[in-house]
Amino acid sequence: MCGIAGVVRLREGCPAPSLDQLERMAASLRHRGPDEFGVYRDHHAGLAHARLSIIDLTTGQQPMTNEDGSWWVVFNGEIFNYVELRQELQAAGHVFRTRSDTEVILHAWEQWGEHAFWRFNGQFAIALWNAREQTLVLARDWAGVRPLYVCEHDGSLYFASEVKAIFSAEPSIPRAFDPAGFEETFTFWTIVPPRSVFRGIYEIEPGHVRVIGRGHVRDRAFRSLQFPVNGEPGFRGSIDDAAEQVRSVLEDATRLRMVRADVPVGSYLSGGLDSSLVAAMGWRAKGDRFRTFSLRFDDAEYDETGYQREMVALLGSEHAEVMVTREDIARAFPDVVLHTERPILRTAPTPLFLLSRLVRDAGMKVVLTGEGADEVFAGYDLFREAKVRRFWARHPQSACRPRLIERLYPYLARSPVAQQAMSRRFFGKDLHRASEPGFSHAMRWNTTSALQRLFAPGFRRSSPPGSVVDELVARLPAEFASWSPLAQDQYLEIRTLLSGYLLSSQGDRMLMAHSVEGRFPFLDVRVLDLANSLPPDFKLRVLDEKHVLKRAAQRLVPQSILRRKKQPYRAPDALAFVAPGARGWVEELLSEGAVRDAGVFDPGAVGALWAKCKERSGTGQYSNTDNMALVGVLSTQLLHHQLVRSVPAPGPAVRLRTRVERLAG
Repeated sequence: MCGIAGVVRLREGCPAPSLDQLERMAASLRHRGPDEFGVYRDHHAGLAHARLSIIDLTTGQQPMTNEDGSWWVVFNGEIFNYVELRQELQAAGHVFRTRSDTEVILHAWEQWGEHAFWRFNGQFAIALWNAREQTLVLARDWAGVRPLYVCEHDGSLYFASEVKAIFSAEPSIPRAFDPAGFEETFTFWTIVPPRSVFRGIYEIEPGHVRVIGRGHVRDRAFRSLQFPVNGEPGFRGSIDDAAEQVRSVLEDATRLRMVRADVPVGSYLSGGLDSSLVAAMGWRAKGDRFRTFSLRFDDAEYDETGYQREMVALLGSEHAEVMVTREDIARAFPDVVLHTERPILRTAPTPLFLLSRLVRDAGMKVVLTGEGADEVFAGYDLFREAKVRRFWARHPQSACRPRLIERLYPYLARSPVAQQAMSRRFFGKDLHRASEPGFSHAMRWNTTSALQRLFAPGFRRSSPPGSVVDELVARLPAEFASWSPLAQDQYLEIRTLLSGYLLSSQGDRMLMAHSVEGRFPFLDVRVLDLANSLPPDFKLRVLDEKHVLKRAAQRLVPQSILRRKKQPYRAPDALAFVAPGARGWVEELLSEGAVRDAGVFDPGAVGALWAKCKERSGTGQYSNTDNMALVGVLSTQLLHHQLVRSVPAPGPAVRLRTRVERLAG
């Protein structure tokens, strides 16, 4: 895992990228790649790389070039099938000088062009540069595991793994919030690529390749989500056949992520099905001295220690755990926001920030995690909720059908189904829209959108016309309407939350904050293709989520974990900030002057929210809305302080291991 960055001149007359620029960009990404640094520079472009050495520790330095020096690459991520691709490329006549997956990218590009990215089974952000043709190629994996931002400014294009590297490259790049990015965040819980929350800065969309040449830009998808259409059979076989295939493909995906590394690989272990299954398969691939890492909470509502320790006892793994308190969350939260580079509505990333520090302190660089299982195998309560509401919508006057909502959200202390009359009114809204796109997510989006009442009037008016929901619906693929309702729901969940929140705020950014690479077997392209081909009732059987995955996990995971009620990962939100020890910096950021300076929220509304949260600190009774509102406002204020008012210093100058300059002639 690494950090990549670069600058490309888009028009004549612009200065060539300076060595100082490239070194600043690399230094700002030091946390992503502390092991070594390299740059390439010519008259038209510069590439920078900060490396976390995991594969081919001795000869895999970047930037790397092909045999004739025509193409250069910087690369963040892993291509897990690089050994197989290398053999195929060697048979086609390509000669290799290293054992790295980076060199495979170069030869694969030469051999297959843009189709190479479709053939990669991995997690990656890639930049390829050809000085002769003055062509830049940028590509990002299908799920958006690895980030990649671009910005055009004053005749040059800047790209980087993180926004702070772009800001550090050129002080004249405007640093301002984009209201449309905030409207997305306070609707979908996150921004949806290609948008960011910074004006003029965009993400390369997951599964896309962008080619920027002399006077032209081409952007296209090389891999997109596909599901069976119009009820046509995808997977042909029984539920038992499917479970066997899921187990086999997932086991190989886990094995690849264990063996394709020249450093030890451990595993996160939450105590739920997904991480327990991945840990079990990782242990089978590794054998002895397998390491696992877990979070504990001193708030019993969030703690899963008993299940974690049961799994540790079964595996016999070398286990480490970190206890997280409300005070720990408040203390680490500013650092978390600096790494997320976006507002967040939950504190849940913060304990994961602390967990990755535990991994790094243990001397580990790589861990497996269970992220992606809920999206790929339909594990979220939202999918069950949508199924119940569609069933109810067929007979809206039924007295029995709405009783099914009582089976939702059993883990919440303040569950929305606790009071029957209120829950029927809440979940019974808009049942006549059951066949419309976005029906599954509309309740969540509407609830989150209500937080926009906190926006300052001037900030709201500066947002472009139209709804971000309408914009999202307008961009749905043509075949969306021909998919099953569950497939539609899965698509929307992946499109809105997977890369922008789960894999960013809770995944890549929290791991790489402490130079740890996360690997995600459930996001293997073979697992994805198999899962998407399955009939809906294999994944969501009646209201049993991830049904086929539970069958696949038999004999690998204890029955207590297989049968337990789903408990999504959560952490204390408002409770973490109302304690006296945290109030000092929180009060400062939420003061009228600070809120007015940021310009996003109305100072009066923020003051009323903060007063309400302090008033309830004794009881700890916060609504879901109050929790999200406080965390969203506080993270925005931090982001303004950290990346708009100022740019964090990149730290000590980097020492370049690789430096190539082609400025003669």
